[in-house]
Order: sequence, then C-alpha cells, then structure tokens
Amino acid sequence: MGVGKSTVGQLLADRLGVGYRDTDDDIVSEQGRTIAEIFVDEGEPAFRAVEKSAVRRALAEHGGVLALGGGSILDEDTRALLEGQRVVYLSMDVEEAVKRTGLNAARPLLAVNPRKQWRELMEARRHLYESVATAVVATDGRTPEEVTQAALDALELKDA
Repeated sequence: MGVGKSTVGQLLADRLGVGYRDTDDDIVSEQGRTIAEIFVDEGEPAFRAVEKSAVRRALAEHGGVLALGGGSILDEDTRALLEGQRVVYLSMDVEEAVKRTGLNAARPLLAVNPRKQWRELMEARRHLYESVATAVVATDGRTPEEVTQAALDALELKDA
C-alpha cells in the first residue's frame, strides 16, 4: 500500500512501450464502487474472490505491465499464475509508508492502529511477495523514476 505500484507501473509501461493495467482499477470499474466500499459492504473474503477473478482475467488478456493489489498474492492460485512471469516486488519500510500514505483510514486493512497493522500485514505477506518476485526493488527514498530504472535494471530490460 502506497509503495508506488501504479505510478511506477505506468512509468515502466511508458519506458517499455507497452500498455499498463491495474487490477484495482478493473475491480472499481467492474463493481461500480471503491475497494473500501466492497470491504465494508461485503467483507474481505468477498473482495478477495472478486480480486482473484480480476487478476486471472487481466493476466489472460493483458500483455503489458500489470499492477496487482497488495493482497492478491494471498491466493495460492494467483501465485501459481504468476510463476514464469516477470514480477517486481516494490518494497518499503513502515516509515516510508507513513510518509507516503499517512496510513490513513481510506485503507480498509489499516483502519485501527495503522503502523502496527501495516507491520503485521508485511510480516504475513513479505515471504509471499518474495516467493513470486523475479526482482525486489526498494522504493525508500527514491523517486518514481529511480524506482522505474532500478526495476528495468533488475529485470535486465532495456528502454523501448
């Protein structure tokens, strides 16, 4: 959350001359409401089912840069679909997250004690992110352009 996946994803797509797609945007468009509203109205399990379908569809349809929601890797089937794909895990520490997002209540999984919840989420998810990642790129203290270049370098890709 707040790591810059949308910004860096778009920059990567631009630099590589390919399309960009974000599964969170797909979900909002398809559902006609925000992700936070889906969480509140239907709960996390219902959201995760919608997210799983959105990721599966996007992976099948889209050949460019694809940004996935932070919780999408919780699903074993989704992780299996990511095998063999070029996956960049954008990492950051909690202090950087605070600077970028303020850990505000618009993030449904961080509504109470955001710093503690962010740390717990990362402890639970980090190994999953790393298990699917082709490359890990730290974003702390870097501009989006620097992160984009680091991702290109890590994947050994050249600008288009």
